[in-house]
Amino acid sequence: MIDAPASLPDRVQIVEVGPRDGLQNEPEQITTDVKLAFIRALVHAGLKRIEVTSFVHPRWVPQLSDAEELVQKLPPATSSVEYSALVPNLAGLERALACGIRHIAVFTAASDTFARKNINKTVAESLHEFQRVIARAKQCGLTVRGYVSTSFVCPYEGDVDRNRVRQIASELAAMGAGEISLADTIGAASPRDVQSTVGWVLEALPVDRIALHFHDTYGTALANVYAGLELGINTFDSSAGGLGGCPFAPGASGNIATEDLVYLLDRMNVRSDVKLGEVAKASGIIEQHLRRRLPSRQLARLRGCAALQP
Repeated sequence: MIDAPASLPDRVQIVEVGPRDGLQNEPEQITTDVKLAFIRALVHAGLKRIEVTSFVHPRWVPQLSDAEELVQKLPPATSSVEYSALVPNLAGLERALACGIRHIAVFTAASDTFARKNINKTVAESLHEFQRVIARAKQCGLTVRGYVSTSFVCPYEGDVDRNRVRQIASELAAMGAGEISLADTIGAASPRDVQSTVGWVLEALPVDRIALHFHDTYGTALANVYAGLELGINTFDSSAGGLGGCPFAPGASGNIATEDLVYLLDRMNVRSDVKLGEVAKASGIIEQHLRRRLPSRQLARLRGCAALQP
């Protein structure tokens, strides 16, 4: 391995979003048992933060209609492994609380058009709702993460004003969201966009409260991760195998693949404590049931290895 440049973080947290963001748009229903096997394999690979499901109404995301059953059957969380779930509103929060979830995420956007199509609210309306959700969650001792989708480019409105991103991130932080994940929902951002927008947000919020969430539609996700590392960001979202895509973002491909992110970090001697080969095995579980190849470059490289055979 080569030594990491002194300016980069020496350790990175990976937030694995494959079981939720990765699977939510899959048309073929994945059984709860398969999802559980996938999550167990991700834990075995060393992933410490896993977003396992969403408590959205089953009508809107049928793939995640088994949220209660899944959470109740999860391997026990530990001091080093945390499971989180997306909650869209107070009703979703109450469902999460009833299941014992201790870490939640709320989801808005930096463009009104995308927010309306995704959650049927304007950005302002969603923030009003989340003020109540976050207050209730904090009252119950939960940690809260806030997603700001379309933080760089919106599929309907084009380039997004970095001032708006900073304003929304600051509002979520003021409400009590401990971490804000800025998302490149359609994978159209470049490293310059990351430097400009994320750098501007960091003028208002400390670096340890910001995470980055990249999609790889145009093949720039890893370059964008590096731009984030140069800014001192040390938390990145990824999805095993490159699973993902958004039904409300035309043309959006999957999230950056966890395998590809781990490879990049390993080569730069930036610690993630995640085992690349074991993540690939977890991705293989889902590949087998989807009956198609996932887009991860490292998964493709490792696919023929004996270690990946069932």
